Amino acid sequence: MIHEVTGDILLTSAQTIAHGVAPFDHFDHGLALALRGDWPSMYKDFRHYCHLANPKPGTLWAWAGVGGRHIVCLLTQQPIPAGGHHPGKATLENVNHALHALRKYVAKEKITSLALPRLATGVGGLAWTHVQPLIAKQLGDLDIPIFIYTTYHPGLKATEDIPHGAP
Repeated sequence: MIHEVTGDILLTSAQTIAHGVAPFDHFDHGLALALRGDWPSMYKDFRHYCHLANPKPGTLWAWAGVGGRHIVCLLTQQPIPAGGHHPGKATLENVNHALHALRKYVAKEKITSLALPRLATGVGGLAWTHVQPLIAKQLGDLDIPIFIYTTYHPGLKATEDIPHGAP
């Protein structure tokens, strides 16, 4: 149940927002920056996790906030080099592995709805034409609404982004 929508992913009514980052990411661009602004404790927890676990690309890290909102950081990009400021590029292999981990997370945590941007196509540098089929393959048969925000419009709530089962 994948739906491509236009709007502001921060206004989604989906239970979970998933987005791509690098291990040790600074969250200083795009959606990651907006999430850092809205949930600063999430960013601090992510940085703490990275220092403790030294996560590898192709995995995920999940955070649950007040009100049942979940943020899932899909580690789609190569790590920031030591002393560097910019994360490496995403790879299709990392995206595929991270989406597989997301699929397991959705089942385990009984996630009811999911919102994603055009994963790994911004800072990650991948072409949407290569990423979109991976999303369809890994998540397409899940029995929850999945909203892919293909075009960003700040402050605009996607009209198709209606909670599952709502009138």
